[in-house]
Amino acid sequence: MANDDAPPISLDEVASHAAAVLKSVQSVIVGKEEPLKLVLAGILAGGHILLEDLPGLGKTLTARCFAQSLGLDFRRLQFTPDLLPADVTGSFLYNQKTAEFVYRKGPVHTNLLLADEINRTPPKTQSALLEAMQERQVSVEGETYKLPSPFTVLATSNPVEFEGTYQLPEAQLDRFLLRVSFGYPTPDEEWEVLQRRIGRRTEEVELDPVIDAATLLTMQAALEHVTVEDSVGRYIVAITSASRNHSQLQVGASPRGSLALLLTSRALAVLDGRDFVTPDDVKGVAAAALSHRITLRPELWMRRIDPAAVIADICRGVEAPQTAQSPTYGSEPAPQ
Repeated sequence: MANDDAPPISLDEVASHAAAVLKSVQSVIVGKEEPLKLVLAGILAGGHILLEDLPGLGKTLTARCFAQSLGLDFRRLQFTPDLLPADVTGSFLYNQKTAEFVYRKGPVHTNLLLADEINRTPPKTQSALLEAMQERQVSVEGETYKLPSPFTVLATSNPVEFEGTYQLPEAQLDRFLLRVSFGYPTPDEEWEVLQRRIGRRTEEVELDPVIDAATLLTMQAALEHVTVEDSVGRYIVAITSASRNHSQLQVGASPRGSLALLLTSRALAVLDGRDFVTPDDVKGVAAAALSHRITLRPELWMRRIDPAAVIADICRGVEAPQTAQSPTYGSEPAPQ
C-alpha cells in the first residue's frame, strides 16, 4: 500500500534538482553563491523575493536566468510612475464582433513575474500586486481569476535613489518572503564577467531548462516533509519576539516573519543536504527574512544603521538550542 505521507519526490532528488538549477544560473551570474542560494530557497519555499541593490549588479539578469533554468513562463513588467493597476492585473475590453466585454489578462498571469524597479510606481499600482502575491489571484470588475501555479514575484528596487521613487508600503514589503542584496563583485569576479562576455560574443544569454513548472511544484510539496524540532521552532519564535523588544527598533517582526524563517530555513536545509532544520539554517536566512519587516527608530534611520546588522545582533542575543543529531537523507551534502 502506498504511503500517503511520503513526499512526491525524495528530498535528495529535490537537492539534486536544486543543485543543477544553481549550477545553471551560476554559469551566467559570477560569484554571489549565497545570495543566489537564498533566492532559490525563497522560490522553493513558494515565496516572493525583493532584490534590492544598486543598478548594474545583475538583479534583472538573475530573475531571467532563474526563469529559464526552472522552465517557467516569464514576464517582465517595467514599473513606471504612469503605470496603472489594470496594466498589472489586466482589464476588460469591448469586442465589437461579439458585442461583449472580454477580459484581457495582464502580465501578472505568469509563473515568474519580474516587477522591475517596483519602487518607481505609485502605491496604488503597487497595491495591485497585494492580492496576487497573497491569494494567487486577481479581482477585476468583480470577477476573480486564479493565477498559474507556481507563481513567484521577483521584484527589483534601487535602495539609494529617491528622486522619482515611492517608498514601498509596509503591507507590500511584508508580502515578500525575502529581501536579498548582491553587493559589488570582487575584482577577480568582475574580470570573469568580462571574460564570459568576450567568450560568448553576444549580449543575450539563453539557458536551457533544467526542470519544469510541474517538477518545481513537486519540489515545493516535498519541503513539507523536512523535520523541524520543537526546540528549533521555539528558537524561531524567540528571534522574532526579541525584535519586538529591541532598543533600536520601533516596530518588530510580525508572526509572518516567524513563518518566513520557518519556510526558508526548511528550503536551505535541503539545499545543504539535510532533511531537518538546524539553528544555523535559521540564522542563515534571518537577515533576508526579517530585515524588511522591522522599522528602525528615527534617530537610527538618520544614521543609516543597517537593519540586517540589527537582526544579526538579535540572533547573537538569543541562545540557540542543542538539537538532536539526525541522519542526513544522503551520504554526502548536495553538490553546490
